[in-house]
Amino acid sequence: MDISIHNSSGEIVSKVRLSDSVFKIKPNDDVIFRAVMSENTNSRQGTSSTKTRSEVSGGGKKPWKQKGRGAARAGTIRSPLWKGGGITHGPKPKNYKYDLPKKMKQLARRSVLSQRIKDKQIIVVDELKFDTPKTKNFLNLMISLGINDKKVAFFPEKNIDVVFKSARNLPNVTIVESKNASTYDLLDAEVLLFDKEGIKALNKQLEV
Repeated sequence: MDISIHNSSGEIVSKVRLSDSVFKIKPNDDVIFRAVMSENTNSRQGTSSTKTRSEVSGGGKKPWKQKGRGAARAGTIRSPLWKGGGITHGPKPKNYKYDLPKKMKQLARRSVLSQRIKDKQIIVVDELKFDTPKTKNFLNLMISLGINDKKVAFFPEKNIDVVFKSARNLPNVTIVESKNASTYDLLDAEVLLFDKEGIKALNKQLEV
């Protein structure tokens, strides 16, 4: 299949051929769900931790004798009932890793791209050439494409410093190198904006 390429003024200047096996398949919603769950859980540190009564310091001596005070029995000042005591059933370090086979991860991304292109939510621009890093440069590009009021994810082939600095202050724009685009990255935007080489690189990476 072919997709149009726009210049910085928003005009169609050419087309690029993409693989039907990447951009024209039936989306698999179950695999998309699993891929997003895997990416989100794998980003969790799992380092939350509390100390049990055996791990907090102090409490080696019985606070008072067992009987005769008219108060409740106490064996240690580090009981969970006491201030400064151990925590009952508190969190401990945990590994949240949830791996998926490589083919499922690729299928998830192909599914999202196929749905996005069907919904006309993918725009490809020609090579971006900014002389200086100015937010206005990238904003003018978005205005020309009619997407300045939308949440945009920009996927260049490589992260060019001038382009990155021109877009980083726009709150509705995120930039990820196309080869590193995750399923979540492809879902978490209203419009996916690629440069010509970026979409070709992703197409080559996912093509079967």
